[in-house]
Amino acid sequence: MTVKLGVPSKGRLMEKTFDWFAERGVTLTRTGSEREYAGAVEGVEGVELVLLSASEIPRELARGRIHLGVTGTDLVRETLVQWDQKVEPLAELGFGHADLVLAVPAAWVDVDTLDDLDAAAAAFRAAHGMRLRIATKYHRLVRDYLRDGGVADYRLVDSQGATEGTVKNLTAEAIADITSTGETLRANHLKVLDEEPILRSQATLFRSRSAVQDERQRATLAGLLERIGL
Repeated sequence: MTVKLGVPSKGRLMEKTFDWFAERGVTLTRTGSEREYAGAVEGVEGVELVLLSASEIPRELARGRIHLGVTGTDLVRETLVQWDQKVEPLAELGFGHADLVLAVPAAWVDVDTLDDLDAAAAAFRAAHGMRLRIATKYHRLVRDYLRDGGVADYRLVDSQGATEGTVKNLTAEAIADITSTGETLRANHLKVLDEEPILRSQATLFRSRSAVQDERQRATLAGLLERIGL
C-alpha cells in the first residue's frame, strides 16, 4: 500500500507545489495528458501522487482517501466542520497567499468597521424591509466572523461566479471574498472594511487524521516528512 499525496491538478498552485517539493529533494511530475490527472513521485519510495482540484482535497483528506494534501487554508476551514479534528496542518508553504475580506461600496463613506456595518444593516432593513445581502462563497467562515463581530441584520447569498460584480448587478449590497491585491475590488468600486481579514489563507500541507495506515505506510510517511524537513 502506498501513501497518497494530493496536489492541485493545474495552474500556479500545482506548479508552486511541485517547486516546493523539488527544493526538498522530492520530484513530482504530471504524466499523461492534461485530462488524465496522473502523476509520479521520485526521491522517496512508496508515495503516490494524486492530482485533484484544490477544492476536492479537503474532503478527500477528511474521508481518509489521501494521507497528505496541499490546499488553501480557506478551503479547509470553509469545507470541513470541526476541521482541526479531521486534518492536521503540517507546514505553510509560503505561496498562494490571499485574504478573505469583507467589502462594501466605496460610496458608503460612513461604513469602515463592523460596528458601522451593523448600523448600516439595521438602517437598510428599516428603509427597505429586507435584510442587507452579502454575496460570498464562504458561508461558514463569514457567518462565524459576523457573529463574533456583532453583526446581525444581514443574509448571505451564494455567489459561485464573479462575486465582485454582484453589488454592481444589484444582487447584493456587500461581499466577502478572497483577494490578494485588492485591485479587482477597487475596479468594482468596493472598499475593504478597516478590520482584520476574516481569514489569512495560503497553500498548506495537511495530514489526514482519519486515513488508515499500516506499518509500511507509517514508515513511508515518516520517511517523506523527514525528507522534506518536517
